[in-house]
Amino acid sequence: MLRPDQLRLVDYLHGGFPVVDRPFAAVGEALGWSEDHVIECLRQLLASGVLTRFGPLFQIERAGGQFMLAALAVPEERFDEVTALVNALPEVAHNYRRDHPSLNMWFVLAGESAGAVADAARRIEHTTGLPVFQFPKEHEYRVELRLPLIPPKGARRGA
Repeated sequence: MLRPDQLRLVDYLHGGFPVVDRPFAAVGEALGWSEDHVIECLRQLLASGVLTRFGPLFQIERAGGQFMLAALAVPEERFDEVTALVNALPEVAHNYRRDHPSLNMWFVLAGESAGAVADAARRIEHTTGLPVFQFPKEHEYRVELRLPLIPPKGARRGA
């Protein structure tokens, strides 16, 4: 369970992060906290696993890199083993089990080039003995969903 200050911080940061010399101080000022309190809250959220990542999102292709959606058909009895092997690669992000008749593990490969992504896929195939199905991005869409974590003052929760 999140503490009220942690909930407030996550809710506030969901709307953006200030691009200034001392962004944590700016966040603290907006919330009435010290810069150190903001940093410590973020450290605790990351350490507890509530947040798995804190950082910017880049359009990696603009810098010459590549993201690739990929999938595996993993036999159920090997799922935990293959998950550990796949997740051990630094190029792997967002690995999820999916309820699909054959492709039950989906993840994103990220690399500084298309060649680095292809190499990561080959390493996964080599270590797991399973073919990696790659799904290149054809078009990029920006979809943003913001769900408020804290109801507006006076709002009621529930029906």
